[in-house]
Amino acid sequence: MKRMIPWFSGLCFFSVAGLLLEAGSAEEKKSTYLPPKSRAPVKLTDEALRIHREALLIDGHNDLPWQFREKSDLSFRKIDLRQSQKKLGLHTDIPRLLEGGVGAQFWSAYVPADTAKKGTSVRLTLEQIDVVKRMVAAYPDTFEMAYTADDILRIRKKGKIASLIGVEGGHSIDNSLGVLRMLYALGVRYMTLTHSETLDWADSATDVPRHHGLTEFGEQVVSEMNRLGMLVDISHVSAETMRHALRVSRAPAIASHSSAYAIADHPRNVPDDVLRLMKKNDGVVMVNFYSGFIVPEGARMTRDMFQRARELQKKYPDEREFRAALEQYRKEHPIPTGSVHTVVDHIEHIVKVAGIDRVGIGSDFDGINSVPKQLEDVSCYPYITQELLNRGYKKDDILKILGGNLLRVLRRVEEVAKESRK
Repeated sequence: MKRMIPWFSGLCFFSVAGLLLEAGSAEEKKSTYLPPKSRAPVKLTDEALRIHREALLIDGHNDLPWQFREKSDLSFRKIDLRQSQKKLGLHTDIPRLLEGGVGAQFWSAYVPADTAKKGTSVRLTLEQIDVVKRMVAAYPDTFEMAYTADDILRIRKKGKIASLIGVEGGHSIDNSLGVLRMLYALGVRYMTLTHSETLDWADSATDVPRHHGLTEFGEQVVSEMNRLGMLVDISHVSAETMRHALRVSRAPAIASHSSAYAIADHPRNVPDDVLRLMKKNDGVVMVNFYSGFIVPEGARMTRDMFQRARELQKKYPDEREFRAALEQYRKEHPIPTGSVHTVVDHIEHIVKVAGIDRVGIGSDFDGINSVPKQLEDVSCYPYITQELLNRGYKKDDILKILGGNLLRVLRRVEEVAKESRK
């Protein structure tokens, strides 16, 4: 898994040295959401499958590229995506992508936030971009690189999966607008402003805040992303940074893999006041599937786990002993998984607060170690379509949620960039 220590897989890895924060802001109320105690598994119908086949399903975040590094397979000799990769514990392979009806995928060019301290962030990010491009080239019958909204439609019309690149964390530009411009030139179409640690220019959701949002340079980063046509991604940033970025950005923003704070009060989720700002901004929040972010009890346990991790790190200075102790703690305190119903609860809340045009899908597959029932891997997206249908959503609205909203945002970002260049 994409992780530094066993519990903190994927985007769930936060700085152990960081502050254990309560979610959102002081003015945000604690969640009053009470999920039903028992909900029957979703059963797929022909109607749902027809709608799903018609949809342009765009997933905002998949960490498969990091798995090639984690499993020491940057040569693509061990992992053949044409075959099932369930035995390796992966959520993603070509047979399951096709079964899930994925039309476009943002592949994450993630590198850990602590690489900034080592001065290796830019090099490793370039290597991860290279992984994405070589992965796409290795399976030309399935994947094709996309850089624009029109590319997505053209590639999907050919029956292939449009592949885009997102960089996860502003540490990857090493405080350089020149590096940002080069990443765009290499095909990066969104950047998450921070990851697990606060930067010199932006506060993270899961570290000590230092700037009350963005610094002047942080504002320059957002403005330059607007000028380039790169999506501004507010996942992982503090609520203050979310608000600040939305004030500065002239283009719609995204949260590529975040959920609703009102349901699960974890700082990685988006509070209601920001959802309302996203409505004004014309952006989209793409719901994350990680159990520790979507299940209310899971969010509490994930916050508590950070404190325990710090205690274990002090007790076990040896890295291997620390990893073993933390893994044992994780096994003894399993996070409740939730289900496809829980994910749709988050979708519905965002619709209620911000509108049907403000929500999408950002699974975080292959970057998380706990997934909801009936959303265990990339083959399972049709269950979301079915549950939306079960709750009375019409086809046109389902098509928006599955990908239409993100496509609209990408088009508008491209328009703002063209206007800026003029």
